[in-house]
Amino acid sequence: MVETRGESDSQTERGGWIPGAPGLPAFTLQATEPSAVPVLIAVPHGGRAYPRALLDDMRHSESVALRLEDRYVDHLAHGIARETGANLLVANAPRAMVDLNRAPDDVDWDMFLRSERPSGPLGLPSRRVRSGLGVIPRRLPGIGELWRRRFRQEDLKGRIDGVHRPYHAALADALVALRERWGAALLIDLHSMPPLQGRIGAAGPQVVIGDRFGATCHGSVVATAFAQLAAFRREAAHNRPYAGGYVLERHADPQAGVHALQVEIDRSRYLDADMVEPGAGMAAMIQDLSVLVRQLAAVVSDLGQDSSDREWPLAAE
Repeated sequence: MVETRGESDSQTERGGWIPGAPGLPAFTLQATEPSAVPVLIAVPHGGRAYPRALLDDMRHSESVALRLEDRYVDHLAHGIARETGANLLVANAPRAMVDLNRAPDDVDWDMFLRSERPSGPLGLPSRRVRSGLGVIPRRLPGIGELWRRRFRQEDLKGRIDGVHRPYHAALADALVALRERWGAALLIDLHSMPPLQGRIGAAGPQVVIGDRFGATCHGSVVATAFAQLAAFRREAAHNRPYAGGYVLERHADPQAGVHALQVEIDRSRYLDADMVEPGAGMAAMIQDLSVLVRQLAAVVSDLGQDSSDREWPLAAE
């Protein structure tokens, strides 16, 4: 049974380090003990702590930052956590430095000096690397190359050791703690997206729910999400065009009680007309997503209670 808010003490953990920004943690984890709900909200692309050296290396740094960030999605996440008691993990390091939703070996070695590339055959680059959005983003449509220089191995090592590895270790530990208490845990990997076009005569989705086509979450959680969004009259899509990335691939294990969804929010629904600053829709979006999280928490709590004597099928089965 999900507990009411106010019964737990909140604790804040700051971890990792941002290369070029001494004293700034790579992420912040806010958790209640004991946890109020079996939910962890993670925000890997909301970081806005840009070291001066990083900005100096970037071409068109202001426009690139806006394009790469999930702009102010961390404000949504903080609001939802306050309303629901969900635990919260927020990256402070920007996506331009290192993409936490990519595998640490999703590296475009053409971005590096020849003398800094691994010896021997490198194998074929992943689809994400070919798109220009590997673990260190390389280029964006309409902007082109993002960097003024080629990188060294030490640049990659600092970003992986300081940001990527400790963030994912903290995420894994937080999910284990929730599962141990509740029998099951839900990771909501929260992102924002540009407005999407809908079918002819229909509005585009405000929310895209990704579960890697049924692989990362029990079907009852997904069904509850769509039912609740429909009740809010917020158009939602499933897995297209965003099915979930490395975060879900690495951390979801529904057979072991760890369920995960990637949730993409149309940023025009909570930002201003220029999609730069928080807008009039922020409060309503926080309210609706808080109700959604409470509903999902109840479903996951039930799954945890039943896990000892029932093997649940996945949504794809």
